[in-house]
This record gives sequence, structure tokens and C-alpha cells, in this order.
Amino acid sequence: MNRLLTLLLLLPWLAAPAAAADMEITPFRTVNQSPLTQIFGLPAETGATITPRRHVTVSLSQDIANDFALSSAANESIHLDGESYRWTLSGRYGIADGFEAGIEIPYILYGGGMFDGFVEGWHRTFGLPNEGREFVPRNRLQFSYTKNGVQKLTMTHAGSGIGDISLTGGMRLYDERTDDSHDSLALRAALKLPSGDSANLRGSGGTDFTLLLCGGMNNFTEWGTLGMFGSAGGMVMSKGNVLADQQNTLAGLGTVGLGWAPTEWISFKLQLNWNTPFFHGSSLNELSKTSFMLVSGGAIRFPGDYRLDIGVSEDVAVSTAPDVALHLGLSKQF
Repeated sequence: MNRLLTLLLLLPWLAAPAAAADMEITPFRTVNQSPLTQIFGLPAETGATITPRRHVTVSLSQDIANDFALSSAANESIHLDGESYRWTLSGRYGIADGFEAGIEIPYILYGGGMFDGFVEGWHRTFGLPNEGREFVPRNRLQFSYTKNGVQKLTMTHAGSGIGDISLTGGMRLYDERTDDSHDSLALRAALKLPSGDSANLRGSGGTDFTLLLCGGMNNFTEWGTLGMFGSAGGMVMSKGNVLADQQNTLAGLGTVGLGWAPTEWISFKLQLNWNTPFFHGSSLNELSKTSFMLVSGGAIRFPGDYRLDIGVSEDVAVSTAPDVALHLGLSKQF
């Protein structure tokens, strides 16, 4: 932890020599990391800028999520206690003017983790509820769901492997750039394939198709860049293997955010991610409530136009996303 804090303090100084050019506000490339949500094809890429022809955009992201949810109703109960680590390598290539194609390959690890104590201390410091964390052993892995006396989900052993791979595409609808602004609109699609092991929650066991309308506005002022972005769309899902009899086949999703870049090498931004439930037939928030997740942080641009996103997410709608998740995303266009 001390090494991480030292690195974060040094990053602005390391990034200072970046080329003097306006830094645009772009979305965080992260999604809800709940073990019963990340198995579906939520698109990480919601930006409205399409990779230029014969160029490639490469990104590597890491998401560390600490989950704790313990809920029950008259005939059902759920227990989500564990930590997930997700690394995603993605590439997008400009196949023609205004069109791109890409691929996303995730690698997922579940375990007991090591951040339970940190999260409990964070909650105590800011007067937030621990929701029963203090009454269970720290750093353990236990995912379970029971309904009508039937154990429908159980996972207590750590493991890792490739997740569900996604094929992506994008089409530019509008792009206007001047000395003072850059406005863009794009249509994005993704096809998520059942390549991950659904028995260990590294995939859903089904195929998902997502269509998303993405927009962005950046104004370059004497106070720096002021930007807004957003996306909205839907997902169609085939029946998978995780709680198959309760899985929905349609879902809505989107993002909205804003940010400020006071200089050409650093920006600060907020982003709200939402999605409708992926399951029905439950009265528990973890399965049946629309999710709202807030991501706060910023981005740093290094020499060579490498870009590092640093964000922390929290569940605005309680128990619909992990308590705390850390996102790091490095990207570069060649």
C-alpha cells in the first residue's frame, strides 16, 4: 500500500514533460465487477471516438473489487464475500474511415483477497455501515445463493482463468473538431462469447450482444478542458448456466460523466454506470435491483501519449455493485 501511494504521488511529476496539447475527457473503461454481473457482456468501451483508419488502440486494464453482501428474505438468502481481480487486454483497429473492429480478452481471478481490513477501516473513518463485515472472518471467499431451501449457487474455492472474450465494433456517426471544441457521436456493438468457465463465475455460459450509442463533448477553454460524455443502449442475452431459470434475456445499460483537465497532462472526472437487473424472481437487491455505480478519479498522460486512468468505484445503489473497486487502465494509440 505504501508503494502504491508513493507511485501515485510521483505520477504527476513523471508525466509533466508530456506534449503540450489539450487533454480530452474520456470515460473510464470499467464496469460493475460484482461476481453475478461481470459474467455478462457489459461493454467497457463507451467512448465516442473511433480509432482512425490503419491505426490501432491498445489498452490494458486492471480491476480489483472487494465484495461483501449478506441479505435474506422469507424464502431466499445470498452471501457474496470475496475479492476479484480482472485484467483485460483489448485492441481496436481502424478498418476504414469511421469504422473499427476489436477484441477484448479478460483474465479473472477470485480469492479471499487482502483488503477486508482496509475497507472496514475506511467505513469506520467516514461513518459508513459495514453491513455485518465485522462479524465474519476476513479475507475469505464465499459466494452462495439459496432459494426455497435449494442451494442454487455455491463457490468457496479460489481460482483463475480466461473469461468471456468479446468481439467489438464501432461506427462514427458524427465528429466535429475545431480549435475550441471536439464533439463526437458513435455507435458501438459487442458480441460476448461463452469462453469462460461459468461454474467458477468467469463467464455466464451464454452469448450476449450489446448495442450502444455513445457521445462526447469537449470544450477547450483558458481554464483547461471541460468535458461531458454519455452512453445508452441495450443487451440481448442467450440463456446461460448461472441461475438460468431466473436470468433475464434483455437489459438496459448506460453511463454518464463529466470532467475537467486543468493542464495537458492530468484530468479529474466522475462517471455513473447503470444497468437494469440481469435476474428476476428475487426480492434481493443483489439480483433484482437496478445497479448504479459511481467511479471517481482521473487520468494522467505520459510522454508518447500513453494514458493512465485511475478510478475508485462505489455502489451508489447499495449491494448492486462491489463496496469498493479500484480501476487502473493504460492505453495508447499507434
